[in-house]
Amino acid sequence: MIGDPLPTEKLEGQLLSKRLALPIFASDPLSSVAYAPQELLMILLVGGLAFLSFAPWVALAVVILLVTVVASYRQLIRAYPSGGGDYEVAHRNLGEKAGLVVASALLVDYVMTVVVSVASGVDNIISAFPGLAPFRVELAVVFVIILAAINLRGVSESSKAFAIPTYLFIGSVAIMIVTGLVRTIFGDAPVAESAQYAVHAESVGQAAMVLLLLRSFASGCSALTGVEAISNGVPAFKRPKVRNAQRTLVVMGATAIVLFAGLTTLALVSGVHYAENPCDLIGWTECATSPQPSLMAQVAAATFGDGSIAFYVIQAATALVLLLAANTAFNGFPLLGSVLARDSYAPKSLSTRGDRLIYSNGVIILGLAAIVILVVFQANLTVLIQLYIIGVFVSFTLGQTGMVRHWLRELRGLRAKDARAAKSSGKSGHRSAAEQHRRAAEAAAARSKSADDAKPLTHSAMVRALVINAIGAGMTAIVLIVVTITKFTHGAWIVFLLMPILFLLMLGVNRYYRDVEQEIEPDPTTVFGSSGDHAVVLVGRMQKPVLKALDYAIAARHESIEAIHVSLDEEATKQLQKDWIKQNIHVKLRILSSPYRDLSHPLIQYLKERRQDHGSEVITVYMPQYIVGHWWEAVLHNHKSRRMRQKLLLVHGVTVALVPWLLDSSDLLYGRRSRPLPGQDRRGEAVRQVARKPGGVEIKDGRAHPKG
Repeated sequence: MIGDPLPTEKLEGQLLSKRLALPIFASDPLSSVAYAPQELLMILLVGGLAFLSFAPWVALAVVILLVTVVASYRQLIRAYPSGGGDYEVAHRNLGEKAGLVVASALLVDYVMTVVVSVASGVDNIISAFPGLAPFRVELAVVFVIILAAINLRGVSESSKAFAIPTYLFIGSVAIMIVTGLVRTIFGDAPVAESAQYAVHAESVGQAAMVLLLLRSFASGCSALTGVEAISNGVPAFKRPKVRNAQRTLVVMGATAIVLFAGLTTLALVSGVHYAENPCDLIGWTECATSPQPSLMAQVAAATFGDGSIAFYVIQAATALVLLLAANTAFNGFPLLGSVLARDSYAPKSLSTRGDRLIYSNGVIILGLAAIVILVVFQANLTVLIQLYIIGVFVSFTLGQTGMVRHWLRELRGLRAKDARAAKSSGKSGHRSAAEQHRRAAEAAAARSKSADDAKPLTHSAMVRALVINAIGAGMTAIVLIVVTITKFTHGAWIVFLLMPILFLLMLGVNRYYRDVEQEIEPDPTTVFGSSGDHAVVLVGRMQKPVLKALDYAIAARHESIEAIHVSLDEEATKQLQKDWIKQNIHVKLRILSSPYRDLSHPLIQYLKERRQDHGSEVITVYMPQYIVGHWWEAVLHNHKSRRMRQKLLLVHGVTVALVPWLLDSSDLLYGRRSRPLPGQDRRGEAVRQVARKPGGVEIKDGRAHPKG
């Protein structure tokens, strides 16, 4: 399903051009224009139709904020192109705790991006086909699984799969906006289906009116989600990475602004009335039985006609891009997870690339988390949207604050460098002012960790970047406060509960890795000087796997060797002793009694006593293990040996050697069906047929030999 494995040298071929990077990283902010205007108008209508007069000003505030954030992230991409984004900025400039707050916020936001995008996509599908409403949750889960599978095929292939729907959405919505505005100019303004309905408004006082406007602004700010994904995904771009990432960010921002502003304008012109509670629409008698058409569906129907081909194209493109918007998270989450794993704040498995050269473990974890939330909240977009954008504005605020501190430090360093250069020039009299300025600019560029494709930053460029990031930090901090106040009681408290949990988990993982690293680091007091080599072969009954283990132990040429049988049944022990003599095995068989029928305790006691007598002797315990071909066979075999192995590994000076015995069912893996062993495809190895020699096994002169 995910395709053939790719060798590591193909990694460069998986990097993205600007044309393919846009649908990968920008599908989330671009798709948010499908539901951000809807949420903005829906909240305003709580106060009645009169409140729609505030919509242009609320939308303008969202656009100004989006411009500021895009400009701020251009500076962040330049300064920190390694892929850590807001996390790396906050961690380096504000400290470990701030970095982990950003990381936990982004992880929550990426999960919610998948959840909200899929739920919104399903909403638009149901708007076109209302009969699918009972299968809302099932559809959402299936789409998450499909998205995860596509992403597991690799970044390059997923970008190609997502490019057409994204560009189709941009083109179709742009045509719809132009068509609607042209019709309006010529006196034939489109009229939405819901324009005829009045709205049952709540009584709103002066304070409540302000809160309603702020809540509408907060909902409209969902248009900003996903802007940070490009700063986290700079390593995925082709060279020059920084320039390509910055240009993609600007194109994304400009497109999102045009679509958001145009769709909001067209919704107001056509008179779309979208209520938080559908039954608040006065005159709509089907509110209890039919789903409320989305804002996008109503505008498309008003512009092109309900049931027209263009209407279904718009709905299909919107549903697809909303579903694919989750792909922004499917790229950002694994990349952030790999950075956290690199810094020892997440399990190391998140930094491992899979067969298709992506961080597949991160993709799987994100998909599972999204499915759980969709099932718990029944894929209800109105509820889920309240959990959204909290995390992203936490990361916006701390990231931009970290950038302010970064530029202040760079400017101080540049001034100090200039002062030293001026002092040196005064003494030598040889360096010109231009030469001093050039060297200072080069040093500043190196300190700001700009990529090899970025030009050195001058003093004025640093000051300009500082101002942009300071404005961004201030505006996003204000929005964070607004979003928190307006959404907290509507469900956002869950996000504030999850973030501290993730924070503590990451901190705990880091402390664990730190302690383990200190524990295993070489030191002058710990000395390894083992002497002596003894082999023990565990024997239950006289069987081929036991004889094979015995043969392996003899072939390894240990200094001494013995076979040990833990006696649980006296009759079985006597039979084993007879078989041992009958097989003419010249290895001593030691019998250990176990009055309490425990296999491991008598053996461990004997091994400890032997080590006391023989000092730092190394003891190798040989144990047979069955290799099976069916999953259910694993339930029937190897349990006793597994428990014994775990206990033996706790004994100092003891190592365990597993000797495999292939049961006939293992042909499912080896040979008959020519299926590769785990890892063979990845290493490019050919599948080998494993032939079994007929006959039994004989022991001669203390050695085991196969017959035939």
